Amino acid sequence: MQMRALITGITGQDGSYLAEFLLDKGYEVFGAVRRSSVDNADRISHLADRLTFIQADLLDQSSLMSALRQARPHEVYNLAAQSFVPTSWHQPVLTAEFTALGVTRMLEAIRAIDPEVKFYQASSSEMFGNPPETPQRESTPFRPRSPYGVAKVYGHHITVNYRESYKLFACSGILFNHESPRRGVEFVTRKVTQAVARIKLGLARELKLGNLEAKRDWGFAGDYVEAMWLMLQQPAPDDFVVGTGVAHSVGDLVRIAFESAGLDWQRHVKIDGNLLRPAEVDHLLADAAKAKRDLGWRPKISFEQLIATMVEHDIHRLKNGLPEYVAVAAVQA
Repeated sequence: MQMRALITGITGQDGSYLAEFLLDKGYEVFGAVRRSSVDNADRISHLADRLTFIQADLLDQSSLMSALRQARPHEVYNLAAQSFVPTSWHQPVLTAEFTALGVTRMLEAIRAIDPEVKFYQASSSEMFGNPPETPQRESTPFRPRSPYGVAKVYGHHITVNYRESYKLFACSGILFNHESPRRGVEFVTRKVTQAVARIKLGLARELKLGNLEAKRDWGFAGDYVEAMWLMLQQPAPDDFVVGTGVAHSVGDLVRIAFESAGLDWQRHVKIDGNLLRPAEVDHLLADAAKAKRDLGWRPKISFEQLIATMVEHDIHRLKNGLPEYVAVAAVQA
């Protein structure tokens, strides 16, 4: 029997890597796309003839039910969200509608159409916010520090609630930061690597950043989608923290990125207080022992390899006038 999967957010970074991963596994893959996102499909353009797109919207439950009837999936991966933390401060209500209530709409649709469907919810390390312990594990209390983090906590808890109340096979992956050359340019990793490329090519002279001291556990998105899939292959649903277990500061990111292009970061980086968050998340670090033990999952790509590859990709893209999001081969270990 050929497995079928429905992915929301398929045009995003994670969606593109997950679609590749599932196609390689022999799945038939359906992508739920909003009308406005169809035109922003550069990340999956190389897969378009192998995917089936269905118009659906996390704001519209009837469209989600229709998508489930059309795709008849065995697995649903809910990756769609308003996922940029700074934007959540400017659009907190919209963030809640997509990132929180959108999860409930999908769960309700699954419950109504086919409660045997296995469901994956993309939870986030931003839910931990200002955590009482380091590293963070599945039992660490959530203390979100942004509207995005709050919305993700709702999505996480409603997934647990539907699992326990309705016996759905519903899992949440609490993924720590994961990056790639397909990362949006609004995120700090890609903002840095693209700026390095522009400076290297003489297209810019400086990079403005806010807090260089904030620390994150950064990994490669292509590694993390495997963890998503592994969660839905287990005999029982559960929640898992996914991360590398190594934290780096934004300053580390900057230094590694500039050094990979043969540049001195101190000559080009300027601190801009206007780029600071209203409430900063200072230090996130994953304890992924449970994922390693129960899923057999481990990251394959180091932070240094990842950032160097992102810089190389952005230099190549700018030199050759390629689109913003170019699907590239997996980072080599």
